[in-house]
Amino acid sequence: MEDNFNNMCNCNCNCRCTCRENRDNNDSCSREELMNDVRKYNFAITELALYLNTHPCDTKALALHREYAKCYRDAVDKYQKMFGPLTIFYPCNKWRWLEQPWPWEGGNF
Repeated sequence: MEDNFNNMCNCNCNCRCTCRENRDNNDSCSREELMNDVRKYNFAITELALYLNTHPCDTKALALHREYAKCYRDAVDKYQKMFGPLTIFYPCNKWRWLEQPWPWEGGNF
């Protein structure tokens, strides 16, 4: 599973999520790229959690789950700071998604 996840990364390093973090520090990410990161990490931690249900002593998988969970939190935080909340649980002063067209009005969600 780890090798498959590393193949999703387009950099030349041996990292898992730090290449995204380094690229994201330049604020050159599109909304779609950040949303793909959120989805990718969500999928990875869910699958690892299912694996850990039947292999609770696999320390490598547990460490990977913790790392991806941190990357997920970072990706969600960055997305929400740039584009507004993904859920109603994110603190905000106004409903930013109301500022853009709805999907049936040509908006991309």
